[in-house]
Amino acid sequence: MTIDKTAIRNAATVIVLRDRDTTPSILMGQRGANAAFMPNKVVFPGGAVDAGDADIPLETSISEVCAQRLRHDTPQDLSHALAAAAIRELWEETGLILGRPGTWSSPPPPDWETYAATGHVPSADTLQFVFRAITPPGRPRRFDARFFLLDAAEIATDLDDFSAACEELSHLQWIPLKDARAFDLPFITEVVLAEIEGRVSDRTPPISVPFFKNNDEDSLFLRLKGQAPNPNHT
Repeated sequence: MTIDKTAIRNAATVIVLRDRDTTPSILMGQRGANAAFMPNKVVFPGGAVDAGDADIPLETSISEVCAQRLRHDTPQDLSHALAAAAIRELWEETGLILGRPGTWSSPPPPDWETYAATGHVPSADTLQFVFRAITPPGRPRRFDARFFLLDAAEIATDLDDFSAACEELSHLQWIPLKDARAFDLPFITEVVLAEIEGRVSDRTPPISVPFFKNNDEDSLFLRLKGQAPNPNHT
């Protein structure tokens, strides 16, 4: 069967923010020169959702307000799968673990085996959904990417140890937030950086999430709003 590589794939991207109260920096790497999508660009870790991500047991789920926004304008609830994909892609591309010490209740699927072998179970409650963008038509690959902000203090492993990373991203490094724009960035990454710069000192979920909806008919800029859970509701 031929796979349509121009079809829009769901994807998760992780923006890890370090030392946000002093000298904030973000984790980025460079894509290969031969990559079909954004060659040579400096990007955040992330990638497409795998079919099995929806079935990965999470020790904790993403917050309900973020889950509501992830469910908006999509034909199915992908909040669990996207959170799992974010954790998996962070591990695969950087070797960093978002999770808690523990053992899996059942054998993990093949693409989670190395993660499980570290003695951790994935935990998503510290991921914060902050941006969404669909790749415009005409590109060799198209993604419906959800961007998640993560405080580096939530990482369970050494923040400077990238030895377990795959080779998809090179030159992994913590880039001072004030210097990030000097690198060769995709346009959408520059837009996301502007959002992150405004959220460095604010740890609460944004009032609404920007959504660049590029489809075959039009390009729209929307805001995804979710309602915070009512503490008096039982």
